[in-house]
Amino acid sequence: MRIVLICLFSLLVACQAQQVTPPPAPIAPQGRDHADLGVIRELATGRSITPQELVEKLAAAPRVLVGEQHDNPDHHALQLWLLRQLAAQRPQGSLLMEMLNPDQQAKVDAAQAATRAGQPPADPYQALSWQANWDWGVYGALVTYALRQPYPLLSANLDRSQIMQIYKQRPTLNGPASTTQQVQATLLEDIRESHCGMLPESQLPAMLGVQQQRDRRMAERLMAAPTPAVLLAGAFHVRKDLGVPLHLKDLGAGEGNAVLILAEADKTVTAESADYVWYTAAQPAQDHCAQLRQ
Repeated sequence: MRIVLICLFSLLVACQAQQVTPPPAPIAPQGRDHADLGVIRELATGRSITPQELVEKLAAAPRVLVGEQHDNPDHHALQLWLLRQLAAQRPQGSLLMEMLNPDQQAKVDAAQAATRAGQPPADPYQALSWQANWDWGVYGALVTYALRQPYPLLSANLDRSQIMQIYKQRPTLNGPASTTQQVQATLLEDIRESHCGMLPESQLPAMLGVQQQRDRRMAERLMAAPTPAVLLAGAFHVRKDLGVPLHLKDLGAGEGNAVLILAEADKTVTAESADYVWYTAAQPAQDHCAQLRQ
């Protein structure tokens, strides 16, 4: 009887150890009264799920693609929360970030090795040659956490020199999933809109080439990374109907992956573009078109 009680107690402790901690409170100032705030939806069924259920589902996937809105602090807080919860469920294999380029990888490796040895860099921003266009104020905590982990932090983007070469000479993209007319037409329209209709039509094919080659690079890096792997990137990059998942499919690694999009509560995310959506508070809208016209 005593042995049975000990076994039951051990099982209870193990179960409790796998319970997730509550997600962080909203940081962004808008949308806090929206009905979807904090809702996590499994898009294939349309049902709402708990943070615990989400973590358990993502923990079973070899590759988890997390899409963000770059300027929303809630998205970065949730990413950090998610990394911690996944690591409590199973060993993490690697973390990949759109915000890191290949020419930073040696510095990332050196900073991570120093941190593990108990000598973290005094200024990670400088040590990593962090790019100023990615706001360290929202990425810093997550990156600093990743440097302390036993798994590698990996670049997932292209270097600027590689991007410029694609502009000059657009490479051929192979694969039936990523090269359909519908996919490329949708991407072209998004490029037009994101540049406020100010780009000459002659530049659009090169811009499309860069977009798709970045997605192909992220897919290749995911395939080469130790699993289970997590990719953090802009929401458009991780969309199942337009981005990295199509390239994974073209490269023969399309099965078993999971896509989570973090979206502000007034945005629409469909089952075609993601497996799960987590609705957050919103940042004030920026009129970037007005800024471009200045």
